[in-house]
Amino acid sequence: MAPHDVPITIRTATAADAPLVLRFIRELADYEREPDAVVATEDDLRRTLFGDASTARAVICECAGEAAGFAVFFPTFSTWLGRAGLHLEDLYVAPTHRGLGAGRALVAHLANLAVAEGYGRLEWAVLDWNTPSIDFYEALGAAPQTEWTTYRLTGEALTALAAEVVAPA
Repeated sequence: MAPHDVPITIRTATAADAPLVLRFIRELADYEREPDAVVATEDDLRRTLFGDASTARAVICECAGEAAGFAVFFPTFSTWLGRAGLHLEDLYVAPTHRGLGAGRALVAHLANLAVAEGYGRLEWAVLDWNTPSIDFYEALGAAPQTEWTTYRLTGEALTALAAEVVAPA
């Protein structure tokens, strides 16, 4: 089936989609060579992604009515722009639906959302070995920010640094 022959829709994910979102997260982790890194559960997603206090959102892409992929995103803030941005945390399209326009539809949906909500940018990270995704993003017109290196604190290092906080006198 040619890409333009497949009806593609994007819808807001709900708490009822927690099993589907978790399935996509696990498939993404497998693709990114980290299958054992996912510790999230359906209950975690219901609480933290779909709960009342969540600032993150998710959308589901469907091709011909079948779940094809998802995106999870949240607002950021740029002091230089003086306004919010949108960070794409995860973008995933199942292998059986690649090449149909689902990934482009997901990113276009987020770009539209960013423009409609007055955000100054849409940004994300990609693994340096992930050539298919890099090629896809560059074909969309995205440019790598090679002058920046991402750092992360997790686990014991995060806990140890947090313990250094001195309570106010």
